[in-house]
Amino acid sequence: MPLDAHQRLFVTGATGQLGQLVIAVLLRSVPASQIVAGVRDAGSEAAQGLHARGIETRVADYAQPASLAAAFAGIDRLLLISSSEVGQRGAHHQNVITAAKQAGVKLIAYTSFLHADTSIMKLAVEHKLTEIALQASGVPFTLLRNGYYSENWAPSIPAALAHGVVLGCAGEGRIAAASRADYAEAAAAVLASADDQGGRIYELVGDEAFTLSQLATAISEAAGKPVAYRNMTQNEYQTALVGFGVPEQFSALLADTEICAANGALFDESRQLSTLIGRPTTPMPVTIADLVKG
Repeated sequence: MPLDAHQRLFVTGATGQLGQLVIAVLLRSVPASQIVAGVRDAGSEAAQGLHARGIETRVADYAQPASLAAAFAGIDRLLLISSSEVGQRGAHHQNVITAAKQAGVKLIAYTSFLHADTSIMKLAVEHKLTEIALQASGVPFTLLRNGYYSENWAPSIPAALAHGVVLGCAGEGRIAAASRADYAEAAAAVLASADDQGGRIYELVGDEAFTLSQLATAISEAAGKPVAYRNMTQNEYQTALVGFGVPEQFSALLADTEICAANGALFDESRQLSTLIGRPTTPMPVTIADLVKG
């Protein structure tokens, strides 16, 4: 059954990497006239590109609540893509939720984090707070609890190739990552579904989990150069990241994420993502090969 022709769908962060992919997927089955893109700068090249495809753009800045109320007028379903500003996410997301409720939005789909309600990761804290805010709002919502993105390792690939080593502290912890495109398809599927999605919670991860040793092997095979994994303590890894120029607070967050991954925090085997998108998820080596090739 197709989406109701009168429903309008809103994608926040529409010029971001995930947002652009979600809109591209939506356009396969939803008329451009039913899609509204939330952007920070309507004059940006990315926003103009969306407009050229027949998609209405509206300024919707998470940090500017006044922009949100007007942006959500007449919207039925809203995809809240998590803010990229760690430490500000709670406030940003609350602004969106408040404005969506005021505008009469009928469903909020939120890109949360894997097992956010029980995860001990520092990375999950703001997502858990957002889930609590959604529950308190009274607006029907769907939780898209995204696991790790395979593309998260893109910034570390040049150093891995230069030094022949992938650093980390995840030990042999299994990580069920998927590609950004996989998560985008899932978000689009929920947003455009003719079914009632209110109250649904999806734990979304890749079909095949891997260790960081296997990640190093994938980089090595894609580049045709030897790359190995070097496991470190949490403090050693955090110090190494700082030495590479990563801000101290973010280094601490990354090290915490990996040490939790060592204990299974980034693993799930429910295969809800491949079920939702109707195909197997993208294998990690395929994404890594694309990243290595640039």
